[in-house]
Amino acid sequence: MSALRHWRAQQTHPVHFVPTMGGLHQGHARLMTAARGFSPAACSVLASVYVNPLQFGPSEDFERYPRDLEADCRRAALAGADALWCPSDVEMYPDGADQVFRIQVPRGLQQHLCGAGRPGHFDGVATVVSRLLALVRPAVLVLGEKDWQQLTILRHLVMDLDWPVRICAVPTVREPDGVASSSRNLYLTAPERQQAAAFSAALRAVDLQTPVASARVAIAAAGLELEYVERVDPFSLQPCGPEKAISLLAAAVRCRTTRLIDHVFLMSRQPLVAIDGPAGAGKSTVTRAFAEQLGLIYLDTGAMYRSVTWLVQQNAVDPKDGASIAPLLNDLDLQLRSLPAGGQQVLVNGQDVSEAIRSPEVTASVSAVAAHRCVRQALTAQQKAMGAKGGLVAEGRDIGTAVFPDADLKVFLTATVGERARRRALDLEQRGFPVPERSELEAQIAERDHLDSTREEAPLVQADDAVELVTDGMSIEAVIDALVAQFRSRVAEEAWPTPAVD
Repeated sequence: MSALRHWRAQQTHPVHFVPTMGGLHQGHARLMTAARGFSPAACSVLASVYVNPLQFGPSEDFERYPRDLEADCRRAALAGADALWCPSDVEMYPDGADQVFRIQVPRGLQQHLCGAGRPGHFDGVATVVSRLLALVRPAVLVLGEKDWQQLTILRHLVMDLDWPVRICAVPTVREPDGVASSSRNLYLTAPERQQAAAFSAALRAVDLQTPVASARVAIAAAGLELEYVERVDPFSLQPCGPEKAISLLAAAVRCRTTRLIDHVFLMSRQPLVAIDGPAGAGKSTVTRAFAEQLGLIYLDTGAMYRSVTWLVQQNAVDPKDGASIAPLLNDLDLQLRSLPAGGQQVLVNGQDVSEAIRSPEVTASVSAVAAHRCVRQALTAQQKAMGAKGGLVAEGRDIGTAVFPDADLKVFLTATVGERARRRALDLEQRGFPVPERSELEAQIAERDHLDSTREEAPLVQADDAVELVTDGMSIEAVIDALVAQFRSRVAEEAWPTPAVD
């Protein structure tokens, strides 16, 4: 332990940590190489090797698990790790593994997939990772997507226990024959290796109409003993069907005495993210950057409602007169265009209104205009058409409830009235508009919240399955990081890769 403390005390950069059980292979090497890229600034990469007895059952392969510390050291060095830490049992569990306080993983997260047949396994994983995090104190924990259930459980652990660490995941690394890299691959004979390749191929070639049944048939044809094959929600790990646009098909088999796991993500459309929240919560700013970072299209529904409000004002129509507004929607040509620099151009009937729709006059009337059924129905239909194929992030004040109730991720982004008034004052000042007194701004925002939450058509409410994110005191970068973390807990890198940065 003194060696770790000494090394840790010498580090002047954040530590990015890759925990392993040894038997290092190219998958582990990819984790270590990727670890350095999870921060724009310098960092120190630490890997660990510890075969944790708590996660092995009585009849499992703890004693014969691959152990070759010399080879592990060479591979870690070649992968760019700054240090490799190999704690002893005494360092990890000073009073013995039988006496350590254990983390109990919620039943819902381990009653399916590997957890069903390996009682206590994930409790042991959660316990050892908690111990490692306490000792290493990393800024980033780097894990692989190969064991998606383990990754998901550790994400929940970090979130629920509020560990000050960010989890970054790396896609499953595969050998040339398609087999997922694993330390246990060393157990396989040449004929068994062919069976393992057939297992991986079977999952990738499933019939999307009957994925579980077709996987069972193909695995049986390969001569493998099936332990399980299940289709689950990637975040909750609960069984699901085609109602989920993005789901996980996971399986475990036995190739004689060797247990292998693998999975594939099933997608009936591209990812869809809905970000709701009250006015002035900063949705547009962070949603645009979040979408760009993940290669998703940004749909600014707030700009659409502002555009209609601008059109109402240009035609001298009373914002409260829905009957007079309705005819303006019949021939409305509303276009949103992404700009090369990351901004957005808004066109109404061919006229660029990108700046005009941000005026205080439009802001003061947009809630009244948006409350009309004819307006919401017209724009909601347009938004649904835009999102039919997915691949976008939409923000507004009824996106997760009225427009995209089937979104893969729903976030309710909010902030206190005082914080939103401060941001509004700054925005007005930067745009060259007069800035009212703070108390007046707060009153305006509170009134707008009331109008939005009490309107008859699609009122502002938080969806039952939305993640609430209160952004007071958070930088834009921190909010984006939080959104990315929520997205990645539902949509894997291997299903929707993060675009490369030029």
